[in-house]
Amino acid sequence: MNMQLILKFLITVAVVLVASALARRTGWLGALVASLPLTSLLVLVWLYTDTHDPRQVADLSMGIFWFVLGSLPFFVVLALGLRQGWPAVVAFMAAAITGFAGVSLVQWLLTRSAT
Repeated sequence: MNMQLILKFLITVAVVLVASALARRTGWLGALVASLPLTSLLVLVWLYTDTHDPRQVADLSMGIFWFVLGSLPFFVVLALGLRQGWPAVVAFMAAAITGFAGVSLVQWLLTRSAT
């Protein structure tokens, strides 16, 4: 394993750990950190560092934008399900299915618009 890969791993893990620690203490602060496009930023920086290709980074950035829109219903279904008293496993499964459907719809729409 090279040093750059280890550094990427450590930074990425640190971001996730900080977000989850903040969520345990102050829910809204954890939500803020989790909602920031930190993961996307890291991936975009890693891609640019590896390729030095601004066009590839721009294309990935737009792809992330569209898929984020498709994944937003995940959060709504999860919150509503839990607030309605659904068992956590059911709420998470329903949210995951909804998120998968939303992302799949975006993929389908992007594929159709490209042809």
